[in-house]
Amino acid sequence: MLKGIADSINSSLQPVRPLPPPWVLTGGLALICAGVALAAAARAGFHGIEKLTLWESIPIFSTLGILNWVAAMELVRQLIPGSRRHFGAGGLLITANGSLLGIFALVFHDYNTQRFFGAGITCLLTGVLVAFPTSIFSWLVLRRGFAVKPVSAGLAAGTLAGLCGVTMLELHCPNLEALHVLVWHTAVVPAAAAAGTVVAWALSNRSRPTGR
Repeated sequence: MLKGIADSINSSLQPVRPLPPPWVLTGGLALICAGVALAAAARAGFHGIEKLTLWESIPIFSTLGILNWVAAMELVRQLIPGSRRHFGAGGLLITANGSLLGIFALVFHDYNTQRFFGAGITCLLTGVLVAFPTSIFSWLVLRRGFAVKPVSAGLAAGTLAGLCGVTMLELHCPNLEALHVLVWHTAVVPAAAAAGTVVAWALSNRSRPTGR
């Protein structure tokens, strides 16, 4: 009987196709973020980057590019068990927010405010909406991975998607008031990270077996 069970298990198990190397997955996620941000900004208009000077654009988009790569790398590590993690999902979110606040404070110095809440909420919602397709495409790339800690993976995925939303806003939004960018553009990252965390938590609880 035991031999029959063992034979049936061996005959039904097939080796799975290995995941691509982490750097390939990371590059794929970074390209997705860039593509989604560019596509969304092209549809809405590149009004933001048209108002930025070269010396404002270079530090902003260099920082966003680095953060997107780091976030993509952390998300890949979350989906490959046993990977070494330098930041952790929480550290990634703190690093992303701190870096954005620092570079925006360095670049923007106009502290006048007009339509602070109206224009700000519009940008926040726009950035979060752009984050959704980024999350979906990222899941398609990493769907064969396995998250040992789903909530941490959701937090990392939301942070990456939020950075894509911020990238789109910097390309599109013509409002260069310092408080607008510091508050509302930066807020896209924690908002998307919170959404990713909640979704991952809900899905993990739904799939968890319940015992009586």
